[in-house]
Amino acid sequence: MARQLTGPQKAAMVLVHLGAERAGKVLKSMRESEIEDLMAEVARLGDVDPKQMSKTLTEFRDMASAQMYFAKGGLSFASEMLEATLGKEKAKEIVERLTLTTMELPFEFLRAADPRQILTFIQEEHPQTVALVLAHIMPDQAALVMSGLPEGVQGEVARRIAQMDRTSPEVIRQVETVLERKSSTLLQPSESSNAGGIQPLVEILNRSDRTTEKLILENLARTDPELADEVRNRMFVFEDVTSLEDRSVQLVLREVDSKELAIALKGVREDVAEKILKNMSERAAASLRDEIDLLGPVRLKQVEEAQGNIVKAIRRLEESGQILVSRGGEEFVE
Repeated sequence: MARQLTGPQKAAMVLVHLGAERAGKVLKSMRESEIEDLMAEVARLGDVDPKQMSKTLTEFRDMASAQMYFAKGGLSFASEMLEATLGKEKAKEIVERLTLTTMELPFEFLRAADPRQILTFIQEEHPQTVALVLAHIMPDQAALVMSGLPEGVQGEVARRIAQMDRTSPEVIRQVETVLERKSSTLLQPSESSNAGGIQPLVEILNRSDRTTEKLILENLARTDPELADEVRNRMFVFEDVTSLEDRSVQLVLREVDSKELAIALKGVREDVAEKILKNMSERAAASLRDEIDLLGPVRLKQVEEAQGNIVKAIRRLEESGQILVSRGGEEFVE
């Protein structure tokens, strides 16, 4: 008999099905505590019944579709789309579950709103209020709203998002009450909302245009240099070197000391090392491999510092216009 799976167990099965590389990309967007819980479930999975795996993946697909429809047009739109594709009974079941997962999330009524409407709602509010709203809505929406704010306000809002931790339901309800006059839908969360922090700000900036991003980072650098550095470090991590064009990697390698590069490559994913090595001459690549082998054990802090210095070199080259770093949602034509 197939066992009843918990939510974390189902999530673990989906990750296993995705494979190491794609699962790694998913885990990068999660909190450490969530990653630890999921990895524990993955370790406990053991042999998985094929029928159970198929059922779990189907459930995941249906819920992902429902979330996509909900984000696009709200619960009513999601219900209509699911009913058209899955039938009335199945759609009803998924919508009921979707309702349970979204009822407690603040500002869900803004998910289907045009960013220009959201900007109208909040542009006259205090920066802390604006930060609270942007931290809860979709990053794509938040990016467009952020770009519409005055330059001086952008930096202040960005700083407050990055420094935000948990927010009490009372505060959220107060903010929602202010917006009640401009919206007919109001949610009542029953638990603390864990929104805000550096990662949500990074996601917003990654989806912003370059001008908005630059203005916000410059403002942060003036008001809180340490915070600005941490945000920059998260916006492009060392492993993202795989997304650079080969020519860009070659330019970066000219700026990097070989010893520091050897330390930076210690223990990285194979695809990251391969991206670097294939953009070197055979002789230089062989020499670098030897240098890595001769290093022996290296402290994690040293590796992170070396990788951070290379990321700074990448940023310098981007700012000077010598290389192009793609950002979320950007499209290019030849």
